[in-house]
Amino acid sequence: MAAGMTKTQLVRHMAEKLELTNKQAAAFLDLLAETAVKETKKTGLFVIPGLGRLVKAERKARMGRNPQTGEAIKIKAKTVVKFRVAKAAKDSIAPAKK
Repeated sequence: MAAGMTKTQLVRHMAEKLELTNKQAAAFLDLLAETAVKETKKTGLFVIPGLGRLVKAERKARMGRNPQTGEAIKIKAKTVVKFRVAKAAKDSIAPAKK
């Protein structure tokens, strides 16, 4: 499986394309991540136009099974974070086959 870009590679790429220093590009990336976490925690939603959105969702309690013993267990309700890819990004990465 191919590895994606590392944070360092992403910072260098952004710095080169935007004619910034690596330090400025890294600060921007850190601020974006910090803002995304803070806003998702506060409002339950953070949108990155053209890329997607972070959504806070509640999972209900449910019954599950212990895979080792097969015993039924109760799984508690919890809050999870999901990322929903924007339609434009999805269509350009994996176009629908006709």
